[in-house]
Amino acid sequence: MWRHAEKKMDVLIAIALLVVGFVLLIKGADCFVDGAAGIAARFGIPQLVIGLTIVAMGTSAPEAAVSITAARNGNAGITVGNVLGSNIMNVLVILGITSIITAIAVQKSTIRYELPFMLAITVVLLVFGWTGGEIILGEGIALWVLFLVYLAYLFIMAKNSQAEEEEEKKRPLWLQIVMLIIGAAAIVFGSDLTVDNATIIAQKCHMSESLIGLTIVAFGTSLPELVTSVTAAKKGKADIAIGNIVGSNIFNILFVTGTTALIIPVQFAESFILDSVVAIAAGILLWVGVLKDQKLKRPVGVIMLVGYGIYFAYLLMQNYGML
Repeated sequence: MWRHAEKKMDVLIAIALLVVGFVLLIKGADCFVDGAAGIAARFGIPQLVIGLTIVAMGTSAPEAAVSITAARNGNAGITVGNVLGSNIMNVLVILGITSIITAIAVQKSTIRYELPFMLAITVVLLVFGWTGGEIILGEGIALWVLFLVYLAYLFIMAKNSQAEEEEEKKRPLWLQIVMLIIGAAAIVFGSDLTVDNATIIAQKCHMSESLIGLTIVAFGTSLPELVTSVTAAKKGKADIAIGNIVGSNIFNILFVTGTTALIIPVQFAESFILDSVVAIAAGILLWVGVLKDQKLKRPVGVIMLVGYGIYFAYLLMQNYGML
């Protein structure tokens, strides 16, 4: 009787903390987007550049922390699965959901340069992993070189472009920076709180660890991108929304995988070949979907979600030995 009551109390506490996690995510993203957009306007930096850099790197913090910590502990096997799984969910689920809520305008530079670059480095990751079954030190260095090239491109774009938004004079610069930092911290902490307590609830409901990993943890590590992108799109900051996802995917492959490979060889399981192909296909769908009128609209978003549903069903069937 006592154990039953204790178990019930644990679930209630987990549910309460889960709610707190979601509140932190929502409020943190709201604060983060406002701070980022304000700083961009004040310094004449295009919102797209902010989305591709600060916002993207901030929302990718969970993936980076998980992969680099695992490498330091001598277990880099989860890195590729973490990166590919997050990238696929970022495009198919997060942009799919965001585009269903509101159409997302896409800059010409994103269509011409950032999306092709994202596709190219996903192919590079596949080639590196496929050829030797792991991503070694030299390949990690190559990924870091590409990352520096990407940062140089962003610097040049920021230098040659001017923000279209008027400078925000309502808030001082220090407050915008504080909003950015607090928002980022709330997003990361809220994501951890949400994943941890959703996992506790799932375990109490007797869900298998593999199913928890495929659902709650995978979705949880992408919650920062989801909340930030939806919030940015609803606020009319579409450049931050699309830049957040594209920049996050680039950051995941080049920085997260590259840095992990500098610490320890990153294992590339045979099953990751299919995941890489799915990530490439998702990128092509996104690219083709915005070519016509430079907007990601609801019909393409629906296709993205259906595509992820099929992929997820395959993962479940494979996990339970049905294939």
